[in-house]
Amino acid sequence: MPISADFTSIYNRDWEIDFTQCAPNGMMKYTDLCNILQLTAGYHAELGGISFTEMQQFSQAWVLSRMRVEINRLPKWKETVTVRTWIVSLENSRSVRALEVYANGKKIVGCETYWAVFNTDIRRPEVLALPHEHYVKYAEQFSTAERVRKIMLFETVKTVKKHKVVVSDLDIVNHVNNVKYLEWCLDTIDSQILLHSRIEAFEMNFMKELTLGEEVLIEEMKTDNNPVFSISRDGKSCFALELQLKA
Repeated sequence: MPISADFTSIYNRDWEIDFTQCAPNGMMKYTDLCNILQLTAGYHAELGGISFTEMQQFSQAWVLSRMRVEINRLPKWKETVTVRTWIVSLENSRSVRALEVYANGKKIVGCETYWAVFNTDIRRPEVLALPHEHYVKYAEQFSTAERVRKIMLFETVKTVKKHKVVVSDLDIVNHVNNVKYLEWCLDTIDSQILLHSRIEAFEMNFMKELTLGEEVLIEEMKTDNNPVFSISRDGKSCFALELQLKA
């Protein structure tokens, strides 16, 4: 579709939090928070003519590479929140996008995402085939206190769970949906951490795609500070997660 008449370089979208998105404590699940962040990014891309539909004309799709989320507090049931997003940088095959979540005019979540343009036929990154000059790039406007980064993995790991990829794990480009990796890891931690909303930030690195039927190990790193997890297949890391917990 062409660039929408409603397109703006900074985009806001409201979301009403329903019960299906919430944990037993009435607060939004971390996975569903990631979903509304990514959906808002998708709507902004659609308005600006660089969405999945347009990109598929060139066998391209946006693939999330890194994501950092910093949380002052989680959205809660029946609350209406506003997600704001803009592009920090976009060149060649890579883009950094910022997102923020507001409740009653107050920022409660900051997020930075790092994306790659991926050719879905040859399964390789490549330069974006669509024009994007109409997007203002806000190179000095950040949404998080810390920028997205590479997570350092350790040799000493403990396997906490095994998983075989099933159909419900897959997304529209036929690989494991981004939030599934986070969900698999969070399912292995102490439930009280989740029920008391003790995660104040988390960082995710997506390294290799997973597809239907593949078997993986969910591993926990032995660290003195924040928990670090990896998901590996045949001894190679496909995903890494670092949690920053409140005391």
